[in-house]
Amino acid sequence: MRGQPVSHLPPDHPPVKPRKIGVLIANLGTPDSPGYWDMRRYLNEFLSDKRVIDYPAWKWQPILQGIILTKRPFSSGKNYALIWDKAKDMSPLMVITMAQTEALRARLAQDYGEQVMVDFCMRYGNPSTESKVAEMVAAGCDRIVFFPLYPQYAGATTGTANDQFFRALMKEKWQPAVRTVPAYFDRPSYIEALAASVEEKMGDAELLVCSYHGMPKRYLMEGDPYHCQCQKTTRLLRERLGLPEEKIITTFQSQFGPEDWLRPYTVEEVAARAQAGVKRIAVVAPAFSADCIETLEEIEGEIRESFEHAGGESFTYIPCLNERPDHIEALADAVKENLAGWI
Repeated sequence: MRGQPVSHLPPDHPPVKPRKIGVLIANLGTPDSPGYWDMRRYLNEFLSDKRVIDYPAWKWQPILQGIILTKRPFSSGKNYALIWDKAKDMSPLMVITMAQTEALRARLAQDYGEQVMVDFCMRYGNPSTESKVAEMVAAGCDRIVFFPLYPQYAGATTGTANDQFFRALMKEKWQPAVRTVPAYFDRPSYIEALAASVEEKMGDAELLVCSYHGMPKRYLMEGDPYHCQCQKTTRLLRERLGLPEEKIITTFQSQFGPEDWLRPYTVEEVAARAQAGVKRIAVVAPAFSADCIETLEEIEGEIRESFEHAGGESFTYIPCLNERPDHIEALADAVKENLAGWI
């Protein structure tokens, strides 16, 4: 047995690792490079996920394979190349997630020593969820806390990350006991870290724009709680910052496809505010735990340009929480809560 002292095992028993608990954090993923084929593989995996695009395969796959994956790897690759960390040959999301993992590992070691094994995986691309679950089981983890790093729950983010985690468990001969960390959009420690980041960077901005990743409005009507959780995050942030309601707004970015998505669209709203006379804005992205293509390229590029072309004068992007100590502390709080009774 995993918890049994080695001295009690019969001579012909398979080797048994010392008992541990795994903490596996997960983020969306990244291509291995901005090159065409790496981009194509990544986009194919991402856009073939039924949680992300839920159209019938007979309808969607011909469009994806015949049109989108022929052209989009070129345009997406160019955007990734703009932000690629050339020194480490990694995307910023990968670099930041690795730093978050190291910081969380060090923080949990203060309380639990070597009893807890901390690692990370990506829903799409590498390192895969399946490979990291297998590594944890092989290392002796008989319990795993799985932590998707999405503050607000959405089927296309937290849901699909959990799906992949459970699929990985299906391949294990001896499955560990597991817990999944729920959305943490209203955890006081997360709101405090978010507010502190805003206070450090907002300056004299007239308006704070909370830009969340979008989703088709239809998903909201079908029961996905993401929209409501985004609105609550903004409200809690406003209350913590002491801002009047007119000084902070909720918007949605990264629309894709022909459907109507959650509104207002960030790229349109910042232009409308500039045209209405707002000269200085700050933008924060509370749905992202780490800076990535949607923040470093879309917000800093397309959305900034939309505001400035419409007459805006000062655009401040407030970075994601990344590996900030207060963010790591908030993540550690959530993990420790889910370790209760296990250690």
